Amino acid sequence: MRSESKLAEQVVYAKIHPSIGIARVGNSREEEGFYVGPQVVDPLPKPKDFYRDSSGALKREVAEFRIYGYDVQGQVLCELAMQEGVEIEWKVELANHKAAWYNFELALDIPEAATAAPSTRRNAGVLLPERGSLSIQPGARTIGEAGAAGQQYHFDGGSCFGIPVPLGELRTDPHGRLRVFGGHGMSASFDGKAPVTFANNDGWFDDTSDGPVSARVRVGGRELRVAPAWVVVAPPNYGPQQKSVRTMYALMTDVAIQAGHLPVPLRPSFRNDLLPIFKALCDLQWMNASFAAGFGHGMPQDFMAPDYLRKLSQAGNTYAQLRRTVANAFRNPRYHDASMKPWPWVYGDAMDVPMPPIPRAMNALTGTQLAMLDRWAEGDFIADYPPAAGDEARHDIADVPLADQAAMLDRAALEFCLADAFHPGCEMTWPVRHASMYSEAYRWRHRAGDDREADFGKALTPAEACSFDGPLYGQFPGSVTRWMALPWQTDTASCRSGYDPQYDPYLPTFWPARVPNQVLSAENYKKVMNPELGREERLAAFNERMDWDRTLGPGHLQQLQAMVSHFDRQGIVEMRKGIPNDPDFPATMQVEDRGGQPLTEAERKATDSQMRQLARLGTPKPAV
Repeated sequence: MRSESKLAEQVVYAKIHPSIGIARVGNSREEEGFYVGPQVVDPLPKPKDFYRDSSGALKREVAEFRIYGYDVQGQVLCELAMQEGVEIEWKVELANHKAAWYNFELALDIPEAATAAPSTRRNAGVLLPERGSLSIQPGARTIGEAGAAGQQYHFDGGSCFGIPVPLGELRTDPHGRLRVFGGHGMSASFDGKAPVTFANNDGWFDDTSDGPVSARVRVGGRELRVAPAWVVVAPPNYGPQQKSVRTMYALMTDVAIQAGHLPVPLRPSFRNDLLPIFKALCDLQWMNASFAAGFGHGMPQDFMAPDYLRKLSQAGNTYAQLRRTVANAFRNPRYHDASMKPWPWVYGDAMDVPMPPIPRAMNALTGTQLAMLDRWAEGDFIADYPPAAGDEARHDIADVPLADQAAMLDRAALEFCLADAFHPGCEMTWPVRHASMYSEAYRWRHRAGDDREADFGKALTPAEACSFDGPLYGQFPGSVTRWMALPWQTDTASCRSGYDPQYDPYLPTFWPARVPNQVLSAENYKKVMNPELGREERLAAFNERMDWDRTLGPGHLQQLQAMVSHFDRQGIVEMRKGIPNDPDFPATMQVEDRGGQPLTEAERKATDSQMRQLARLGTPKPAV
């Protein structure tokens, strides 16, 4: 058997994976107050309280990157780790340009953007050349030793409005794999003014970020060409076991197929292509009350019920009409349907209150997903469920065959990102659906340091945004997250469900896989699991969903500010044991991990005090 060093000598080029890594902010200050983000598409659930440190603070999610060597045929030969004969030096640059970019009004690539409010500059009163002070740019950091960590690898030195804003740090594991840590959820205004809107709060900053990940690799003294990657530092994941019905991976797969970067799939796999759609609909029962009523355990569309799943996965004509009926229940843009009733019951890019009668007001699956549903409905699919013995899901990247690990890392990171309404979104937004952003499938183009982006003036128009020399081509540090809400907490606290209660108090919904709407509380879970209570009381407790945002207190403006100061007290929806072999209760449940108590008067005063303290930092006011 060839040794790793011999394999490394045969490497022609290398790539960093995942191609787009996801880190998330958290306010834990403990040395071990972090966890590595998902590395497989079906990770095992974590134990109770895993996502919090000993003080109850939220751990940071870390993006871990690895380097794989490829042969001349483009096949993975080995993972390149720091070892004898292999030298690796990582380089990462994070930045945050939110305060220096443009307001988010609407996705600029949809027709409705032409008549929307203009996308004017945030903090427009800060004029050139002082606008550069609005960007948090600590510069690049390099790290090149297995197990390295330390202050020299921190992204310190950047500021906004003169206030220092650290963006995170780098570490390596004992094998020399890179770990990128984001910020601690620091968001504030330079003058202590409270936030007033979901996306565009002048005078504010936060510590999300993004930027390129590159590496220099030498094998036996020979320097390899290494395809670089990207890291996005996003808000926390309050539903770590959940996936959206249309994930970011599904969207980027569709983009790659349309661009010719990937082949058109001929026959979908039920297990890999179709089951994830059905499962996501059912799993959202733990995040939204109406999804629980429609797709929850024992409900009419409980796709995960064994008998229903057996029928859906079976080839042949016996259940052909069932397949067609299910496929037809999904929204299909080619029919220009403006109703809120087709699946997946999720708001779209052009949503508004009241809902406009236009198709883009509601979300739809990608064209590739819809095509796979059609093939499935026609019976032209691979009936690979249940999996054959030995072909079960792998729950750890170490269990994935080497040849498949790179692709698995790429997919896993994006499976747990949302492609729901780009209004603007959770991790990233509408530019990512443009093929011009990509050098290959799932990998963004990098902009050269001496290729400066044009100044688009006081307002960014849809034509400029989508032009050949606009911002949708090569990317630079901070250029992906700049489109997002400022600060992120105000968007997370604002985007909910059921804006028209006369239609449905819980539907449609924004981003339920990341930002829960209604949850099974710990108190109700205890009732469900208590056999001494009457069955009717237990059933009532199981079917009751509590508002996830009840911890924020009354009043929208107060809630925005409370989310900034107390984002860690929002509930994490965790996997818990249920009741096996019971027709009324599932064998596993997902439960909110917090008590759900609203802010006390003392906590409200403390929140106000924190805002005033930030205003007294003696920072310079922007030029007007």
